[in-house]
Amino acid sequence: MFNIKQSNTEKSFLEFVQKIKAYDSAQSLLYWDMVTGMPEKGVSKRASIISLLSTEVFKMSTSDKMKEYLDNFSRQEVNKDLDPVMKGIVRECKKNYDRFKKIPEDKYRDFVRLKSEAESIWKKAKQNDDFNLFRPYLEKIVDYLNEFIDIWGYEGNKYNTLLDHYEPGVTVEKLDDIFTDLKASIVPLLKRVKDAQDKPDDSFLKEYYDPATQEKLCELLLEEIGYDFKAGRLDESEHPFTIGINSGDVRVTTHYYPHNLTSALFSSLHEGGHAIYDQNIDPELDETPLHDGASMGIHESQSRFWENIIGRSYNFWKSYYGKVRKLFPEQLNDISLDEFYRAINKVEPSMIRVEADELTYNLHIMVRYEIEKALINRELEVAELPEVWNQKMKEYLGIEPENDKEGVLQDVHWSNALFGYFPSYALGNIYAAQFYNTIKKEINNYDELISKGHFQPIKEWLGDKIHKYGKLLTPTEIIKKVTGEEINSRYLIKYLENKYSKIYKL
Repeated sequence: MFNIKQSNTEKSFLEFVQKIKAYDSAQSLLYWDMVTGMPEKGVSKRASIISLLSTEVFKMSTSDKMKEYLDNFSRQEVNKDLDPVMKGIVRECKKNYDRFKKIPEDKYRDFVRLKSEAESIWKKAKQNDDFNLFRPYLEKIVDYLNEFIDIWGYEGNKYNTLLDHYEPGVTVEKLDDIFTDLKASIVPLLKRVKDAQDKPDDSFLKEYYDPATQEKLCELLLEEIGYDFKAGRLDESEHPFTIGINSGDVRVTTHYYPHNLTSALFSSLHEGGHAIYDQNIDPELDETPLHDGASMGIHESQSRFWENIIGRSYNFWKSYYGKVRKLFPEQLNDISLDEFYRAINKVEPSMIRVEADELTYNLHIMVRYEIEKALINRELEVAELPEVWNQKMKEYLGIEPENDKEGVLQDVHWSNALFGYFPSYALGNIYAAQFYNTIKKEINNYDELISKGHFQPIKEWLGDKIHKYGKLLTPTEIIKKVTGEEINSRYLIKYLENKYSKIYKL
């Protein structure tokens, strides 16, 4: 598609970049194995191996050889002749070079090892409801991040540097405005929903649902929406995730709860959305830094699109509810399609982010966003987290966790030092609603396709408009190219108001 032409120097550079990607792929495979069933006693040594491989990537990415390539390609007489793909690869390599060159190699190696160990400790802390077990690891991670930010430099808020890692162009100032608008619309709508007389009954979703049968359902729905099992697999982990080993191996995980049908179902659709994106990036971008999503926000737009806009729609279940009833006849035989649809879209403030309904989900993100900002700006100590978390949950959602397992310990992200990542979930919801507004205009029979389970035209539209470009285009370029405007939260607000006004007969 991109018709890449290469000089000898470019070929040499690509070989160097491909070697870096090979190390990355090895790390990804080792990580997947670590969190999907590796023996507990192997964690320490596995963390050391991952740290070693990551250090090699660090060395190569910041090496004199990399600098020589980047200096050559930055020369005007050379740069003007580079094709868009090569310019994109150079751009991403330079961004990594500039970001990590000033960090001492031994410090980076220790940081990677810390993250690997921290995730294992987080898992144990969550299982045992013991925040103090995880606390010293999180304190070290926050210290590292602050040290790195001081090295990298920042404009305005220190948190901006971390935001830029996941959503280039987005700042605290922009996010504060976006979240203010969302809150101003969501909170009044949430109150109207709470006051509604006709509320859905979702008690039947909490009966016993055999995990093995849940797995069959998740595999069925993933295959139906276009996830390629010949280029991936579905496994179980404590926290659902998607990981790309390479273009032909993009794996997803979920977690099965015997008394919760929807958790694994919708997390599978969510991760499937991520994976379909990765599986359909143009093959010519494989083994380069461009074989990735434009940003985490754009990536989340795809997962939230499949999980919510399609997966929680009435038309989707017109096609698939019959199959679900056959798998779980005792639980669902007396439940109509309308009752099932209303139940899976029930609005009820939840302690757990990944189980939150569409309406309250962004409030969960705001809680995490405000806490992260405060931690990075040294306005909050890690030791204060459980108390502050509970206070903010009460302020935003009107509920308070009974323990840290369902509170501050519920997410894996901080153990992996993914500060600045959470806002991408909210941005993903906004992007998804914008894409939805556009796709309905461009695919005339969109609703009919969904109701018949014919997703190929939709998958192809997303592939042509978004997926194939990988990281070649910036998130701003993607959203403007597809929708004709910059990020605009009014489409999400309109979508939520229309949907929940009908469900709750407001």
